[in-house]
Amino acid sequence: MNRDLHLGIEGMDCPGCVATVEQALMKVPGVVSVNVALVTAAARVTLEEEGPDRDALVSAVRAVGYGVADEADAGCDHHHSHGSRWWVGGRLGTILSAILFFSGLVLRWTIDSGQWTVGGWQWADVCLLTAAGVGAIGFFPAGIRGLFRLSLDMNFLMSAAIIGAVFIGEYVEAAAIAFLFSLAELLEGYAVDRARRSIETLMSVAPDTATVRRDGEEIVVPAEEVLAGDCLIVRPGDRLAVDGRVTSGVSAIDEAAITGESMPVSKQVDDDVLAGSINREGYLEIEAVRPASESTLARIVSLIEEAESNRAPSERFVQRFSKVYTPAVTIAAILVSAIPTLLLGGDFDLWFLRGLTLLVIACPCALVISTPVAVVSAITSAARHGVLIKGGSYLEALGSTKVVAFDKTGTLTHGEPVVTEVVPFNGRTRADVVTLSAALERHSRHPVAEAIVSHAGEQELPGVESFESITGLGVQGRVGEVVYRVGRAGLFESEIPEQYEALSADSKTSVLLGTESEILGVIVVEDTVRPDARATVESLSALGIRTVMLTGDDPATAERIARSVGVDDWHAELMPEDKVSLVETLERDYGQVAMVGDGVNDAPALAAATVGIAMGVRGTDTAIETADVALMGDDLTKMPYLMRLSRSSRGVIRQNVIASIVVKVGLAIGVVPGFVSLVVAVLAGDVGTSLGVTANAMRLAGVKPKRT
Repeated sequence: MNRDLHLGIEGMDCPGCVATVEQALMKVPGVVSVNVALVTAAARVTLEEEGPDRDALVSAVRAVGYGVADEADAGCDHHHSHGSRWWVGGRLGTILSAILFFSGLVLRWTIDSGQWTVGGWQWADVCLLTAAGVGAIGFFPAGIRGLFRLSLDMNFLMSAAIIGAVFIGEYVEAAAIAFLFSLAELLEGYAVDRARRSIETLMSVAPDTATVRRDGEEIVVPAEEVLAGDCLIVRPGDRLAVDGRVTSGVSAIDEAAITGESMPVSKQVDDDVLAGSINREGYLEIEAVRPASESTLARIVSLIEEAESNRAPSERFVQRFSKVYTPAVTIAAILVSAIPTLLLGGDFDLWFLRGLTLLVIACPCALVISTPVAVVSAITSAARHGVLIKGGSYLEALGSTKVVAFDKTGTLTHGEPVVTEVVPFNGRTRADVVTLSAALERHSRHPVAEAIVSHAGEQELPGVESFESITGLGVQGRVGEVVYRVGRAGLFESEIPEQYEALSADSKTSVLLGTESEILGVIVVEDTVRPDARATVESLSALGIRTVMLTGDDPATAERIARSVGVDDWHAELMPEDKVSLVETLERDYGQVAMVGDGVNDAPALAAATVGIAMGVRGTDTAIETADVALMGDDLTKMPYLMRLSRSSRGVIRQNVIASIVVKVGLAIGVVPGFVSLVVAVLAGDVGTSLGVTANAMRLAGVKPKRT
């Protein structure tokens, strides 16, 4: 039986680092699989039951130049101080290299360099060589290790180019490579750290401590020490440390950090609350339902971290392309250096320099980072707005989705019946009808009965004697000296009013209140459409997306709801297996299909769809874990936002991949005729491309939900 072990990796700042660590760990005997996440600087290693211990894995990682966090810190925030070159030493090294590089250029091009010498060396060359050494400090040791491993990673390629340039006396090119590549590494480190900070910000939403009542005393304890069943004291302005249930008090809770809901939500006794939300108004006492490590917020953070391993198709393509591209261009670099000089008598320095230029262009770093930086930017941005996307594959699939199928109950509708109309007869008032009906129905657990009792609110209800439930028809009981009945028409012997037939004609649920001799009123109960359902469907239609409603309800009810929300098509009287069949049919007819449901009873259809989207799943373990995408709140308007974000992400990913490949291939073609110099190769092929794809990816953070 296999087992998993987690390591916190220090020093990774680009996809090349990830590949190096993965390769090192896979070489350890007994390792089954390795998944290294760049953004979270963590490695998940699957081992055979009798596989290596942690020390063997740590040694393998350190052997290729990366650190491993202490076991107690693994998976925490260790990487925020050491995980990237975007730290004080890295910035200073790049800045110093830049100063020396440009100083060398000034000395060489503006001053008679022959008058500026030391120990036989020109000051210009001293500055340039020092710039090369300082700039290469960050990657040269890794390049040497890559040489011994016979690995064509970026560190080896750049180190070889610098050494080669120095060998033929091209000090300007050597310094330029070292400075510009260290700058590119710094930019990539910044992009990765920005993504890390997004997750760190989400993690910091939950407080470090909580106030709990134990043995009658209020004490402050670390959040991780709060136990299920503890009573938390939450005052106005406090942030909740764990998920819980309100046991006392009423307040407005700000859940924006988890669900993306901009307005505070009213909470009272028996309502659920989430870790990371803020108590805005009243005093609350909350019973913890799970420890901080198992809170909804903790699961969200964990799933975002794991989402990086679910790579987008574009990212997999880039990885396959780079595995062919890098060796091919490296071989071309050797041939360009050797053939013209050995066979054609060409100038060695000239063709060797062009070979070095191709060697620099062979570095795939900017190309490889083009996709993950966009995926991470989109996923973390979505999480801040209450949308949890499980990985790049789902993000990219949504970008090409043509059909969205909605479950009806609990998705397009509220999923709970409510009283929508009360019609009194025979001199009774609406209040009379509601009060008497609620008095009888409070003894029943039927959803319609609960809706009537809820509609009565806090008003005092009369006592009921001789209560009786009549299966399939309704209930009856004595209030004072009169026996009242609430239920279907078959429960009554008196003439049924025409209004009842009219109210029931539109597939609504109508119940009668009456006595043995007369009908006193009609109450209409129905599952109401969400107020934002129609606007959501219209927004999706504006994006060119076809909408379909699937429901187990009768055709009349389905048609009424479908007409109300404006979906393009609907299907009724469906069993779970029927929904699966319809989703598969839609996929055959239209391609990519997204299915939106409440995440529990729609599980088979959600699994069958290209992308399963569960909504309103805050605190629901099963839905969060099984859906491909989870809308944390009950806000349907997040669907158009999700589709816009996915399409924007798909566009950005394609732009980044195409631009990276075109630039790299274009530069490679321009090397042989001498159109591309070594400096241009580094500046355009690495720094420029890295900066461009990173800036393009950061645009995704600007895609925000619109209130429709």
